Amino acid sequence: MPDKNITELTIRRPDDWHLHLRDRAMLRAVLPETARHFGRAIIMPNLVPPVVTSAQAEAYRGRIMDALPAGSDFTPLMTLYLTEATDPEDVRAAHAAGIATAVKLYPAGATTNSASGVHDFEKVRPVLEVMAEIGMPLCVHGEVTDSEIDIFDREATFIDRVLKPLRKKVPDLKIVMEHVTTQDAVDYVRDSSKNLAATITTHHLIINRNHILAGGIKPHYYCLPVAKREAHRVALVQAAVSGDKRFFLGTDSAPHTDPAKLQPCGCAGIFTAPNTMSCLAEVFDAAGRLRKLEAFASLNGPAFYGLPANADTITLVKGDPVTYPAHIATDDGPVTVFDPGFDLHWRVT
Repeated sequence: MPDKNITELTIRRPDDWHLHLRDRAMLRAVLPETARHFGRAIIMPNLVPPVVTSAQAEAYRGRIMDALPAGSDFTPLMTLYLTEATDPEDVRAAHAAGIATAVKLYPAGATTNSASGVHDFEKVRPVLEVMAEIGMPLCVHGEVTDSEIDIFDREATFIDRVLKPLRKKVPDLKIVMEHVTTQDAVDYVRDSSKNLAATITTHHLIINRNHILAGGIKPHYYCLPVAKREAHRVALVQAAVSGDKRFFLGTDSAPHTDPAKLQPCGCAGIFTAPNTMSCLAEVFDAAGRLRKLEAFASLNGPAFYGLPANADTITLVKGDPVTYPAHIATDDGPVTVFDPGFDLHWRVT
Protein backbone atom coordinates (compact mmCIF):
# COMPACT_ATOMS: atom_id res chain seq x y z
CA MET A 1 0.00 0.00 0.00
CA PRO A 2 1.46 3.41 -0.92
CA ASP A 3 2.89 5.54 1.87
CA LYS A 4 0.77 8.62 2.46
CA ASN A 5 1.00 11.76 4.56
CA ILE A 6 4.45 10.98 5.97
CA THR A 7 6.25 14.15 7.02
CA GLU A 8 9.15 12.68 8.99
CA LEU A 9 11.28 9.63 8.31
CA THR A 10 14.20 8.20 10.28
CA ILE A 11 16.47 5.73 8.49
CA ARG A 12 19.83 4.10 9.05
CA ARG A 13 22.62 6.39 7.95
CA PRO A 14 23.01 5.89 4.19
CA ASP A 15 26.06 4.83 2.19
CA ASP A 16 27.14 5.84 -1.30
CA TRP A 17 28.31 2.83 -3.33
CA HIS A 18 29.80 4.89 -6.19
CA LEU A 19 31.51 8.21 -5.50
CA HIS A 20 34.13 10.44 -7.14
CA LEU A 21 36.15 12.55 -4.72
CA ARG A 22 38.99 13.49 -7.12
CA ASP A 23 42.13 14.71 -5.34
CA ARG A 24 43.92 17.72 -3.88
CA ALA A 25 41.86 20.95 -3.95
CA MET A 26 38.76 19.27 -5.36
CA LEU A 27 38.93 16.50 -2.75
CA ARG A 28 39.13 19.02 0.07
CA ALA A 29 36.14 20.93 -1.27
CA VAL A 30 33.74 18.10 -2.08
CA LEU A 31 34.46 15.55 0.66
CA PRO A 32 32.51 17.41 3.38
CA GLU A 33 29.40 17.32 1.19
CA THR A 34 29.37 13.50 1.31
CA ALA A 35 30.66 13.09 4.85
CA ARG A 36 27.79 15.23 6.16
CA HIS A 37 25.12 12.58 5.48
CA PHE A 38 26.84 9.34 4.45
CA GLY A 39 28.60 6.78 6.61
CA ARG A 40 30.69 5.13 3.88
CA ALA A 41 31.34 5.36 0.18
CA ILE A 42 32.99 3.28 -2.51
CA ILE A 43 35.66 5.62 -3.84
CA MET A 44 36.37 5.62 -7.57
CA PRO A 45 40.04 5.16 -8.56
CA ASN A 46 40.13 7.05 -11.89
CA LEU A 47 42.62 9.69 -10.82
CA VAL A 48 45.53 10.81 -12.96
CA PRO A 49 47.47 8.57 -12.64
CA PRO A 50 44.89 5.94 -11.67
CA VAL A 51 44.87 4.08 -8.35
CA VAL A 52 46.13 0.71 -9.60
CA THR A 53 48.10 -0.87 -6.74
CA SER A 54 47.43 -1.52 -3.07
CA ALA A 55 50.12 1.03 -2.14
CA GLN A 56 48.43 3.71 -4.24
CA ALA A 57 45.04 2.91 -2.71
CA GLU A 58 46.47 3.14 0.79
CA ALA A 59 48.09 6.50 -0.01
CA TYR A 60 44.86 7.85 -1.54
CA ARG A 61 42.90 6.73 1.51
CA GLY A 62 45.36 8.64 3.67
CA ARG A 63 44.76 11.83 1.68
CA ILE A 64 41.01 11.38 2.07
CA MET A 65 41.28 10.89 5.83
CA ASP A 66 43.48 13.98 6.09
CA ALA A 67 40.84 16.03 4.24
CA LEU A 68 37.91 14.97 6.45
CA PRO A 69 36.27 17.66 8.59
CA ALA A 70 37.12 17.43 12.28
CA GLY A 71 34.85 15.01 14.12
CA SER A 72 33.64 13.21 10.99
CA ASP A 73 33.31 9.42 11.18
CA PHE A 74 32.97 8.90 7.43
CA THR A 75 34.76 5.79 6.09
CA PRO A 76 36.14 5.66 2.53
CA LEU A 77 36.03 2.21 0.96
CA MET A 78 38.84 2.05 -1.58
CA THR A 79 38.89 0.43 -5.00
CA LEU A 80 41.65 -0.62 -7.38
CA TYR A 81 41.59 0.40 -11.03
CA LEU A 82 41.72 -2.77 -13.14
CA THR A 83 44.27 -2.77 -15.97
CA GLU A 84 45.57 -5.54 -18.18
CA ALA A 85 48.75 -5.46 -16.09
CA THR A 86 47.07 -5.71 -12.67
CA ASP A 87 48.79 -8.26 -10.42
CA PRO A 88 46.27 -10.79 -9.03
CA GLU A 89 48.35 -11.30 -5.90
CA ASP A 90 48.47 -7.57 -5.19
CA VAL A 91 44.66 -7.56 -5.38
CA ARG A 92 44.53 -10.54 -3.02
CA ALA A 93 46.86 -8.81 -0.56
CA ALA A 94 44.97 -5.50 -0.73
CA HIS A 95 41.70 -7.26 0.07
CA ALA A 96 43.20 -9.33 2.90
CA ALA A 97 44.70 -6.21 4.49
CA GLY A 98 41.45 -4.28 4.28
CA ILE A 99 43.00 -1.72 1.94
CA ALA A 100 40.67 -2.32 -1.02
CA THR A 101 36.99 -3.27 -0.85
CA ALA A 102 36.44 -3.77 -4.60
CA VAL A 103 38.06 -3.55 -8.03
CA LYS A 104 36.79 -1.19 -10.72
CA LEU A 105 36.50 -2.21 -14.36
CA TYR A 106 36.50 0.57 -16.95
CA PRO A 107 36.35 -0.44 -20.59
CA ALA A 108 39.14 1.66 -22.09
CA GLY A 109 37.80 5.07 -23.12
CA ALA A 110 34.36 4.67 -21.55
CA THR A 111 34.39 7.74 -19.29
CA THR A 112 36.56 10.27 -17.44
CA ASN A 113 40.17 9.14 -17.05
CA SER A 114 39.48 5.63 -18.36
CA ALA A 115 42.24 5.45 -20.98
CA SER A 116 44.13 2.91 -18.83
CA GLY A 117 41.13 0.57 -18.75
CA VAL A 118 40.59 -2.84 -20.29
CA HIS A 119 40.68 -3.63 -24.01
CA ASP A 120 41.04 -7.42 -23.86
CA PHE A 121 38.90 -8.96 -21.12
CA GLU A 122 40.72 -12.31 -21.35
CA LYS A 123 43.89 -10.59 -20.10
CA VAL A 124 42.22 -9.73 -16.77
CA ARG A 125 40.63 -13.12 -16.24
CA PRO A 126 43.33 -14.27 -13.74
CA VAL A 127 42.50 -11.24 -11.57
CA LEU A 128 38.77 -11.96 -11.81
CA GLU A 129 39.29 -15.58 -10.81
CA VAL A 130 41.22 -14.52 -7.70
CA MET A 131 38.46 -12.06 -6.85
CA ALA A 132 35.83 -14.78 -7.19
CA GLU A 133 37.88 -17.00 -4.88
CA ILE A 134 38.16 -14.36 -2.13
CA GLY A 135 34.68 -12.86 -2.55
CA MET A 136 35.85 -9.43 -3.70
CA PRO A 137 33.28 -7.55 -5.82
CA LEU A 138 33.96 -6.17 -9.28
CA CYS A 139 32.39 -2.77 -9.96
CA VAL A 140 31.68 -2.42 -13.67
CA HIS A 141 31.20 0.59 -15.90
CA GLY A 142 28.86 -1.25 -18.22
CA GLU A 143 29.25 0.31 -21.64
CA VAL A 144 31.02 -0.73 -24.81
CA THR A 145 33.17 1.92 -26.42
CA ASP A 146 32.93 0.91 -30.10
CA SER A 147 32.37 4.06 -32.12
CA GLU A 148 29.87 2.31 -34.38
CA ILE A 149 27.53 1.60 -31.44
CA ASP A 150 25.06 4.40 -30.75
CA ILE A 151 25.79 6.00 -27.38
CA PHE A 152 22.23 5.26 -26.23
CA ASP A 153 22.70 1.54 -26.96
CA ARG A 154 26.09 0.99 -25.35
CA GLU A 155 24.82 -0.34 -22.03
CA ALA A 156 22.53 -2.95 -23.59
CA THR A 157 25.29 -3.99 -25.98
CA PHE A 158 27.75 -4.36 -23.09
CA ILE A 159 25.42 -6.79 -21.35
CA ASP A 160 25.27 -9.04 -24.41
CA ARG A 161 28.86 -8.73 -25.62
CA VAL A 162 30.81 -8.56 -22.38
CA LEU A 163 28.87 -9.21 -19.21
CA LYS A 164 27.03 -12.39 -20.14
CA PRO A 165 30.19 -14.15 -21.45
CA LEU A 166 32.24 -12.91 -18.49
CA ARG A 167 29.75 -14.25 -15.95
CA LYS A 168 29.67 -17.63 -17.68
CA LYS A 169 33.46 -17.87 -17.50
CA VAL A 170 33.71 -16.69 -13.87
CA PRO A 171 30.29 -17.53 -12.39
CA ASP A 172 31.29 -17.05 -8.74
CA LEU A 173 32.46 -13.46 -9.26
CA LYS A 174 30.32 -10.87 -7.47
CA ILE A 175 29.55 -8.01 -9.87
CA VAL A 176 27.99 -4.61 -9.37
CA MET A 177 26.65 -3.03 -12.55
CA GLU A 178 27.23 0.60 -11.72
CA HIS A 179 24.96 3.53 -12.59
CA VAL A 180 22.54 1.47 -14.70
CA THR A 181 20.42 3.58 -17.04
CA THR A 182 18.15 1.24 -18.99
CA GLN A 183 15.23 -1.14 -18.70
CA ASP A 184 17.61 -3.71 -20.26
CA ALA A 185 19.96 -3.52 -17.29
CA VAL A 186 17.13 -3.61 -14.75
CA ASP A 187 15.68 -6.71 -16.40
CA TYR A 188 19.08 -8.40 -16.58
CA VAL A 189 19.67 -7.90 -12.85
CA ARG A 190 16.17 -9.10 -11.98
CA ASP A 191 16.66 -12.22 -14.10
CA SER A 192 19.90 -13.13 -12.30
CA SER A 193 19.69 -15.34 -9.23
CA LYS A 194 23.02 -14.58 -7.57
CA ASN A 195 26.23 -12.55 -7.55
CA LEU A 196 24.80 -9.58 -9.45
CA ALA A 197 23.55 -6.22 -8.23
CA ALA A 198 23.23 -2.70 -9.61
CA THR A 199 23.65 0.83 -8.37
CA ILE A 200 21.34 3.62 -9.48
CA THR A 201 22.30 7.28 -9.36
CA THR A 202 20.31 10.18 -8.00
CA HIS A 203 20.30 12.02 -11.30
CA HIS A 204 19.25 9.06 -13.44
CA LEU A 205 16.15 8.74 -11.26
CA ILE A 206 15.25 12.34 -12.16
CA ILE A 207 16.46 13.30 -15.65
CA ASN A 208 16.01 11.80 -19.09
CA ARG A 209 17.74 12.76 -22.32
CA ASN A 210 15.27 15.56 -23.00
CA HIS A 211 16.63 17.37 -19.96
CA ILE A 212 20.03 17.48 -21.67
CA LEU A 213 18.95 18.36 -25.20
CA ALA A 214 15.46 19.85 -25.40
CA GLY A 215 15.32 23.64 -25.56
CA GLY A 216 19.10 24.00 -25.66
CA ILE A 217 22.05 21.94 -24.46
CA LYS A 218 22.32 21.65 -20.66
CA PRO A 219 25.95 20.71 -19.98
CA HIS A 220 25.39 20.27 -16.24
CA TYR A 221 23.05 17.36 -17.04
CA TYR A 222 25.63 15.64 -19.24
CA CYS A 223 27.01 12.46 -17.71
CA LEU A 224 28.25 9.03 -18.71
CA PRO A 225 26.40 6.80 -19.08
CA VAL A 226 24.22 9.41 -20.71
CA ALA A 227 20.59 9.69 -19.55
CA LYS A 228 18.18 7.73 -21.73
CA ARG A 229 14.49 7.87 -22.75
CA GLU A 230 11.77 8.56 -20.18
CA ALA A 231 10.68 4.90 -20.25
CA HIS A 232 14.12 3.90 -19.00
CA ARG A 233 14.03 6.51 -16.22
CA VAL A 234 10.67 5.15 -15.09
CA ALA A 235 12.12 1.63 -15.03
CA LEU A 236 14.95 2.84 -12.78
CA VAL A 237 12.51 4.47 -10.37
CA GLN A 238 10.45 1.29 -10.22
CA ALA A 239 13.56 -0.74 -9.43
CA ALA A 240 14.80 1.70 -6.78
CA VAL A 241 11.49 1.97 -4.90
CA SER A 242 10.74 -1.76 -5.11
CA GLY A 243 12.87 -2.72 -2.12
CA ASP A 244 14.60 -5.39 -4.25
CA LYS A 245 17.90 -6.10 -2.48
CA ARG A 246 19.80 -6.14 -5.77
CA PHE A 247 19.36 -2.38 -6.32
CA PHE A 248 21.00 0.27 -4.16
CA LEU A 249 22.31 3.82 -4.20
CA GLY A 250 25.53 4.76 -5.96
CA THR A 251 25.33 8.49 -6.65
CA ASP A 252 28.20 8.66 -9.14
CA SER A 253 28.52 12.21 -7.84
CA ALA A 254 31.27 13.47 -10.12
CA PRO A 255 32.49 17.04 -9.65
CA HIS A 256 34.07 19.04 -12.44
CA THR A 257 34.74 22.75 -12.36
CA ASP A 258 32.41 24.88 -14.47
CA PRO A 259 35.20 25.83 -16.91
CA ALA A 260 35.76 22.10 -17.53
CA LYS A 261 32.05 21.54 -18.15
CA LEU A 262 31.41 24.65 -20.25
CA GLN A 263 33.65 24.15 -23.24
CA PRO A 264 33.33 22.66 -26.75
CA CYS A 265 34.26 19.21 -25.42
CA GLY A 266 32.91 19.41 -21.89
CA CYS A 267 33.47 16.85 -19.14
CA ALA A 268 30.87 14.23 -18.22
CA GLY A 269 29.67 14.23 -14.63
CA ILE A 270 26.98 15.57 -12.31
CA PHE A 271 27.71 16.74 -8.76
CA THR A 272 24.87 15.50 -6.54
CA ALA A 273 26.53 14.98 -3.16
CA PRO A 274 25.07 18.06 -1.40
CA ASN A 275 21.38 17.42 -2.12
CA THR A 276 21.11 13.69 -2.87
CA MET A 277 19.08 12.73 0.20
CA SER A 278 16.57 15.54 -0.39
CA CYS A 279 16.27 14.52 -4.05
CA LEU A 280 15.80 10.85 -3.21
CA ALA A 281 13.14 11.59 -0.63
CA GLU A 282 11.19 13.54 -3.26
CA VAL A 283 11.44 10.65 -5.75
CA PHE A 284 10.35 8.02 -3.24
CA ASP A 285 7.62 10.26 -1.82
CA ALA A 286 6.22 10.93 -5.30
CA ALA A 287 6.15 7.17 -5.94
CA GLY A 288 4.31 6.54 -2.68
CA ARG A 289 7.19 4.36 -1.45
CA LEU A 290 8.97 6.57 1.06
CA ARG A 291 9.44 3.71 3.53
CA LYS A 292 11.52 1.86 0.89
CA LEU A 293 14.14 4.62 0.92
CA GLU A 294 16.01 3.00 3.80
CA ALA A 295 16.43 -0.26 1.88
CA PHE A 296 17.73 1.52 -1.20
CA ALA A 297 20.05 3.99 0.52
CA SER A 298 21.07 2.22 3.72
CA LEU A 299 20.51 -1.55 3.74
CA ASN A 300 20.82 -3.24 0.34
CA GLY A 301 24.35 -2.07 -0.41
CA PRO A 302 25.93 -3.27 2.84
CA ALA A 303 24.13 -6.61 2.47
CA PHE A 304 25.62 -7.21 -0.99
CA TYR A 305 29.11 -6.18 0.13
CA GLY A 306 28.89 -8.33 3.27
CA LEU A 307 29.06 -5.37 5.65
CA PRO A 308 26.79 -4.36 8.54
CA ALA A 309 24.39 -1.49 8.08
CA ASN A 310 25.39 1.72 9.82
CA ALA A 311 24.30 1.80 13.45
CA ASP A 312 23.45 5.50 13.53
CA THR A 313 20.52 7.20 11.80
CA ILE A 314 19.49 10.33 9.96
CA THR A 315 16.05 11.94 9.98
CA LEU A 316 14.36 13.57 6.99
CA VAL A 317 11.62 16.11 7.61
CA LYS A 318 9.18 17.47 5.03
CA GLY A 319 8.34 21.16 5.09
CA ASP A 320 9.00 24.39 3.25
CA PRO A 321 11.31 24.20 0.22
CA VAL A 322 14.97 23.57 1.02
CA THR A 323 17.60 25.64 -0.73
CA TYR A 324 21.07 24.41 -1.61
CA PRO A 325 23.92 26.50 -2.98
CA ALA A 326 23.98 26.61 -6.77
CA HIS A 327 27.76 26.13 -6.64
CA ILE A 328 30.50 25.18 -4.23
CA ALA A 329 33.84 26.92 -4.37
CA THR A 330 37.11 25.09 -4.90
CA ASP A 331 40.63 26.41 -5.34
CA ASP A 332 40.35 25.25 -8.97
CA GLY A 333 37.06 27.03 -9.67
CA PRO A 334 33.31 26.70 -8.94
CA VAL A 335 31.45 23.38 -9.18
CA THR A 336 27.74 23.45 -10.03
CA VAL A 337 25.41 21.49 -7.75
CA PHE A 338 22.77 19.32 -9.43
CA ASP A 339 19.46 21.12 -9.98
CA PRO A 340 16.62 18.56 -10.07
CA GLY A 341 14.29 21.06 -11.73
CA PHE A 342 11.70 21.02 -8.93
CA ASP A 343 11.40 22.19 -5.35
CA LEU A 344 12.92 20.02 -2.63
CA HIS A 345 10.77 19.82 0.50
CA TRP A 346 12.72 17.18 2.42
CA ARG A 347 15.68 18.22 4.56
CA VAL A 348 18.09 16.15 6.64
CA THR A 349 17.97 17.23 10.27
